[in-house]
Amino acid sequence: MYRADRVKNIFTYIRKKKIKKNLGWCDDPTSSLYNKLVFLPFKKNHEKLYLKKNIYDLILVLNFNSNPVVKNKGSAIFLHVSTKKLSPTKGCVSIKKKDLIRILPFITKKTKFIIS
Repeated sequence: MYRADRVKNIFTYIRKKKIKKNLGWCDDPTSSLYNKLVFLPFKKNHEKLYLKKNIYDLILVLNFNSNPVVKNKGSAIFLHVSTKKLSPTKGCVSIKKKDLIRILPFITKKTKFIIS
């Protein structure tokens, strides 16, 4: 997923989706849409994907806890843009925006990320 107003001309072999103001990600384990993309407004707990800060300018959804989804196992686990200070994330993985754009053309549906 990407912010079209902030990321231009990206090339990827995986499906792209523009992040719009009405998109979020459900992180509420009581919801049937837990760990899934949702449309806002949304009554259950969620993360907004359209942010002022740039960390969600480009998001790769890591296939963690997605098939099947297990309640309370974790949600919204992304590879996304890091802060300028390379601050820790809240469970995601982040790298510099220029580096994420650089590796994107090498990522396919079969790519496996090993996080240690």
